[in-house]
Amino acid sequence: MIPRALPAFASSFNPARRRLAAVLAMAGLVAAIAAPTLARAQAAQAALDSPLRIVVGYAPGGATDRVARIVGDKLAAQLGVPVIVDNKPGAGGRLAAQQAKAAPANQNVLMLANPAVMMVAPLVFKDNGYDAERDFVPVSHVNAYDFALAVSPTLPVRELNHLLAWMRANPQQANVGVPATGSLPHFFGLMVGEKAKVQTQVIGYRGSAPLLNDLIGGQVPIAVDTEDVVLPQHTAGKLRILALSGEKRSPFAPTIPTFKEAGLDLAATGWNTFFAPASMPKEKVERLATTIHAVMQDPDTQRKFKDAGMTPVVSTQAQTAAMLKAYKAQWAPVVQKSGYQP
Repeated sequence: MIPRALPAFASSFNPARRRLAAVLAMAGLVAAIAAPTLARAQAAQAALDSPLRIVVGYAPGGATDRVARIVGDKLAAQLGVPVIVDNKPGAGGRLAAQQAKAAPANQNVLMLANPAVMMVAPLVFKDNGYDAERDFVPVSHVNAYDFALAVSPTLPVRELNHLLAWMRANPQQANVGVPATGSLPHFFGLMVGEKAKVQTQVIGYRGSAPLLNDLIGGQVPIAVDTEDVVLPQHTAGKLRILALSGEKRSPFAPTIPTFKEAGLDLAATGWNTFFAPASMPKEKVERLATTIHAVMQDPDTQRKFKDAGMTPVVSTQAQTAAMLKAYKAQWAPVVQKSGYQP
């Protein structure tokens, strides 16, 4: 007589049942592995059910503000929540950084900032009210811009090597105007002088408009500012750009050589990058980084940047962090060596 338990025991050797058991076991394992990832994704999704605020440390209408609004409009469509550009001008962008740093973890806040706020200020101000590396997390690098070296129409030079020869021959007159002391154009002007072994006297102005007025009028012979500011005056024939600072020629000014092409081994750019407060949950930061990366790949976004005379950049979170590290390695020695104090 066969015991009742034997049929069940024997049936466990049925190949079909063994395969089914294996499939069920594997499904359970996959579910267990996927559960934490799914939970994190769901948490990030739920966390973005309220408006996203983009803090900008400058007044409406400037380059950083324009970048924030182009990307913000696209993010609103992708995330399904309102995106608000919050202009907080003051203290050269440092006020905005102080406010963004203090954002509670449950708020959706990003800051769009440039090197003046995240690299120069921490090196030259004793107390910023924020630590650029400890209080913020890089999210996505979204655009880059070149610096332009331009001369007054009253200066009889048309090439960079001619200008450098003139500066060496006329050191008392070799003044370089910049839109503000402590700005990136200020330190790029020092870079040019150091690379060319020319003593430069940097003169800081209260903005680009008075700088260009003096350059056009011949009150200052040389100026360094961003390409987007100087190029319209060059195109109008009111001044001459001798070189641009990119690794390759600007798509907006293909006839103007780079510094390297003009004979000076120098390249540098500025940028706008999104940062999240360190208090923001990692899953939310990653989701925002992924969404911005997708937005920057959109052909319509690219077109809007180019129509505004700006160069779009598509960058992952890891690529952004690597860019910032390399950027600091290039610029920090120049800023520190200058001895600049606000």
